Amino acid sequence: MTLSKADQKRLAIDYCGLQFNTPLVLLSGCVGFGEEYTRVEGFSNRDVGAVCLKGTTLSPRLGNAPHRVWETPAGMLNSIGLQNPGSRHVVENILPRLDFDETRFIANLSGATVDEYAAVTRIFDQSPIDAMEINISCPNVRQGGVAFGNDPEMSARVVEACRAATDKPLITKLSPNQTDIAENARRCIDAGSDGLAVVNTFMGMAINVEKRTPVIGSNQAGLSGPAIKPMALLKVHQVYQVARAHGVPIIGQGGIATASDALEFLIAGASALGIGTALFYDPLVCRSINQGLVDYVRRHNLSNIARLTGTLDLNLGAEAWCA
Repeated sequence: MTLSKADQKRLAIDYCGLQFNTPLVLLSGCVGFGEEYTRVEGFSNRDVGAVCLKGTTLSPRLGNAPHRVWETPAGMLNSIGLQNPGSRHVVENILPRLDFDETRFIANLSGATVDEYAAVTRIFDQSPIDAMEINISCPNVRQGGVAFGNDPEMSARVVEACRAATDKPLITKLSPNQTDIAENARRCIDAGSDGLAVVNTFMGMAINVEKRTPVIGSNQAGLSGPAIKPMALLKVHQVYQVARAHGVPIIGQGGIATASDALEFLIAGASALGIGTALFYDPLVCRSINQGLVDYVRRHNLSNIARLTGTLDLNLGAEAWCA
């Protein structure tokens, strides 16, 4: 369904100074390098505000041994291991094929050391990419990833190094697998992060009961999908308590599959909404979510979907709970 110009205006948001068509963001690792879903009939990158490209490192990576993906009840385990052709290949051979008139494109940066994060940042800084997402929360690599993301001091060091290497907007992707995500968010903001992505996948595993061995080749993996939504929603609300004081916007993510899911994340404090696992079983899900958001804005007489961010009312009386 094509939205009217008035409805398009209701969905448009400003995120870190970038104009997004809608608050929806296609998450890194779910849409390749921005081209895969454009082959699906009826799909358009114009239906989303931004596309996060696949996680990219300084040098090419082959990724983890199989199995690397496993379906679970209400979710999916994945341990791809950041397979990618390297940052220079992406900048020189992939970015020129993308249509930057359709949507915004965000690079996803990964590294095994602080210096490597900075080096990848410098490469993308000399490209047409709109913004960069610092992935310090990938649970599927042995070096970097959550080793940085679960330590506030290391998280801040990575962000600081990336900040020194670019003036483009930086979005830090936070790990849910840590003791105090709000404190980590504060440290990343102080180090120069312009935005936050909350959250990455939760750690999990699956076991082959006949062989008594892990199903996933790397033993453990990241869990995504509807199964993690209640936990991700809480993490967004916790981070929002810190981020709002600094005017730092959040991409809320973790199990969003419907307009109702999306609305919950906005109300909890998100400004934009990450769509990932839902795309695997419904590539056109963004259109239905957009329509649901428009319907809600109209029904509640809101001028724009941005008015909904952080409107959670925690002063619910006992009478309402019992109603």
